[in-house]
Amino acid sequence: MTKVLRCNDLMPGCMWEGRGNTEAEVLMQAAEHAKTAHNLTDISPEMISHVRGAIQDEDQAQAASSYPDPSITNPG
Repeated sequence: MTKVLRCNDLMPGCMWEGRGNTEAEVLMQAAEHAKTAHNLTDISPEMISHVRGAIQDEDQAQAASSYPDPSITNPG
């Protein structure tokens, strides 16, 4: 199953997405993205833990993106 990481889940406003067959592949892509897009050259173990927690299976990521925005309330 394809793994997905949406940078927006960690860095609001960043629309980058990484995909890979394994968590390790996605982590490698994320490390490169963090360096080039966010100038993060020193990635701490805590940051890696947060990134790992944000990686989802593709079907879970798609389901999460199809839910309505929880900040919008239904006036009805």
